[in-house]
Amino acid sequence: MLRLAGEIDMLTAAQLSTVVNEVLTDPPPRIVLDLGGVTFCDSQGLGTLVVLSRKASHSQSLLVLTNVGDFLLRVLDITGLRSALMIRNDQTTP
Repeated sequence: MLRLAGEIDMLTAAQLSTVVNEVLTDPPPRIVLDLGGVTFCDSQGLGTLVVLSRKASHSQSLLVLTNVGDFLLRVLDITGLRSALMIRNDQTTP
């Protein structure tokens, strides 16, 4: 599980991509991103999450977002991206 904190934006999205891409060099069945500490996510961050989810899928892995805050869920709903991501906001995250 990767715990993210702070902002996912144009300054940090590349860092997130690098970390997840490193994990995908030997892909586990799933990669869990705990977004409980995320305070902001811009369009670059949203795009990065979608791209990483697709990359994981192509690597026979599943990218799961957990502890997604209400603000981010609203943004995902407004942009129509919620359906493009696997979100588990319960304590039984796979």
